Amino acid sequence: MDMQMKFYRKLPIPRDLKEQFPADERVVKIKNERDPEIARIFEGKSDRFLLIIGPCSADNETSVLDYVSRLAKVQEKVKDKIWIVPRIYTNKPRTTGGGYKGLVHQPDPEKKPDVWQGIIAVRELHQKAILESGLTCADEMLYPENQRYLSDLLSYVAIGARSVENQQHRLVASGAGVPVGMKNPTGGDLSVMMNSITAAQSGHMFIYRGWEVESTGNPYAHAILRGYVDKHGQTFPNYHYEDLMQLYELYQETNLKNPSVIIDTNHSNSGKNYMEQIRIAKEVLHSCRISPDIRKLVKGLMIESYIEDGCQKIGGGCYGKSITDPCLGWEKSEKLIYEIAESL
Repeated sequence: MDMQMKFYRKLPIPRDLKEQFPADERVVKIKNERDPEIARIFEGKSDRFLLIIGPCSADNETSVLDYVSRLAKVQEKVKDKIWIVPRIYTNKPRTTGGGYKGLVHQPDPEKKPDVWQGIIAVRELHQKAILESGLTCADEMLYPENQRYLSDLLSYVAIGARSVENQQHRLVASGAGVPVGMKNPTGGDLSVMMNSITAAQSGHMFIYRGWEVESTGNPYAHAILRGYVDKHGQTFPNYHYEDLMQLYELYQETNLKNPSVIIDTNHSNSGKNYMEQIRIAKEVLHSCRISPDIRKLVKGLMIESYIEDGCQKIGGGCYGKSITDPCLGWEKSEKLIYEIAESL
């Protein structure tokens, strides 16, 4: 008898969950209007700059919806130049396995994990965010088998630095139907990221959720540069001009569709110093101004931002303050968005 793993309860299949909690007609309409514009940005047919911005982790429905509604007002003012996709990251990779694993595990961070309620909470949160803001959002594909629970709601998917080498992530990305960003791995090897993009842009037959499935390939799979850590545990950025030129040249050697990169201004690029994100964003925009090749390649930025600056421990009690990585507070974030729009 297998005592190492207790099978707790069978979770619903995505199709059943979608029938139980269907996408509102208005949500379908908003997504159908927004997705083609995001595709146009990656195809180079639109000059708009993509901004994937929001909390490190979506830990609290009230503050996340408040944050996204604030973003919607700013989006209205910068819509000619910037296309905002809020980050609503509901499952979090934990380097050592400890700590808060996201809303999908713990709908209430101060209570015991409840994945069944978590899956419902995540679907409901994404729906409410779209209805209240008119913006469709981004989430991380931490567990490939969960992707279908949100596949009719998301406009952007990110694959993290620890998942990018994984076969299942790559194959599911190839059938995701929306742009999927592949982060460089934590060790910084760009060939791993490029191989991941190649795999995601190709069609595959594979096993998924107990089915034999076929994907057509995702022409909008692309790179995300997030910095890296060397063998001595030292942090290094990879957003500088020469890093972007190196990536441009790597793309030139391939037959990949829609060569694109999003720059993650936090993580190893900032050394998790959230205030650095402002300077990094401006440096990337400067590189875009001095090189037409880089401007063509860089489709946007990924910024960790919330209502309050910094971070707190679970149960810290500060409204709109991250319980995972430190984030840029609302006032600084809003100012930065306007500065980005002005410089484009």
